[in-house]
Amino acid sequence: MNDEKLKIVLALISGIIFSLVFILLAFVLPLKEDPHEKTLDTQLKKISQGIRDAKPPPPPNQ
Repeated sequence: MNDEKLKIVLALISGIIFSLVFILLAFVLPLKEDPHEKTLDTQLKKISQGIRDAKPPPPPNQ
């Protein structure tokens, strides 16, 4: 095999291996699920609770 064919074959093999690494990462990384799923309802509850906690008490009625 001459050098040009060897370079082409090695480039193809390295490209395939490089692609397979990212394909495997795409399947493996999303498996880590968040135990506390963020839904719109829970986010709104946290925001409203934070607003209620940060709000100063109303002035006394006179």
